[in-house]
Parts: sequence; C-alpha cells; structure tokens
Amino acid sequence: MHRLTDGYTPGHEDRTALLSVRIARELQLDAQRIMQINMAAQVHDIGKADIPLKLLNKPGRLTDAEFTIIKTHVQVGYDILKHIDFPFPLAEFVYCHHEYLDGSGYPRGIKADQIPLESRILTVADIVESMSEDRPYRRSLGMPAALAEIRRQSGQRLDPVVVDACVRAVENDPV
Repeated sequence: MHRLTDGYTPGHEDRTALLSVRIARELQLDAQRIMQINMAAQVHDIGKADIPLKLLNKPGRLTDAEFTIIKTHVQVGYDILKHIDFPFPLAEFVYCHHEYLDGSGYPRGIKADQIPLESRILTVADIVESMSEDRPYRRSLGMPAALAEIRRQSGQRLDPVVVDACVRAVENDPV
C-alpha cells in the first residue's frame, strides 16, 4: 500500500522550485521559461507516489535493488505528466532531471545538449536542496557542502553555466 506522499517530498519540491527559479533568473531567462521551470520543479518527484514509503524513508544506504526501485520515479512521473496537455514539454523536463552531461544519469543515459536546459537547472537545484536540507534518512550536510559538490561535478556531470548561476544565486542571497 502506497500513500501519495512521504511528508518530505512536497517541501523538497517547493524548495527545489525556489532555487530553480533563482538559477533561471541568474541566467536571465525570460519570464515564461522561468514559469515553466518552476512548474517542472513543483512536480519533478511526482513519480515517488508509486514508491513504498518504507523505501523513501529508509535510514541508511539503499541496496542496489532498492535504488533501482527508487529510480523508477522518473519514468512514473513522465508517464503521468505526458498525458496532460501542457503548452511546453513539462513531462520531458521531469523525465530528464536525473540525466547528466556525461551520460551517466538515468533513465536514458542521454548527454549534454540532449538534456533540456530546464532539466539541467532542475538537476543542480535538486542536488543542492537535497544535500542542504534534512532528509528522512540523514541530517543536512549544509549549503557549503552542497555548493562544493556541484562545483566538483561541474563540467563533468553538471552544466558549468548552471552551476555558476546557482553558486551566484546562493552567494548573492543566502537562504
């Protein structure tokens, strides 16, 4: 039996959306594109409604089999959103939020410019929010650690332009 939320995910989506919008503003994207990024961030983990709560809230490290189940949230989210007629590719933005520039992400292992900019923004915001906030399974690692991590992955897994915009957004207006 699954509940629709784990209690953590809605707040995570809100915080990820706020940071995504701040990054988009740093990149000087137009208002319509910023609204699209905000909407995608607000629902990027909708597919987690299909993941057992005991798995979402599991303390400690996940097994490979458990992580494989967690990764299905991207496909489930895409499958839900692709049937809704949005005037922009919202489902695709959500589908790509765990893809990385070097092709090491999931679910498709796409690379670089195959990943929409909106998704590259969402990926960076998701990582920063996930690391800098308490999670059901661990305490916050802090914003300095989150920024160090995205800097470490910049140019390899993460878009360096987006990483730089995120760092500027956080340093100019720490939350």
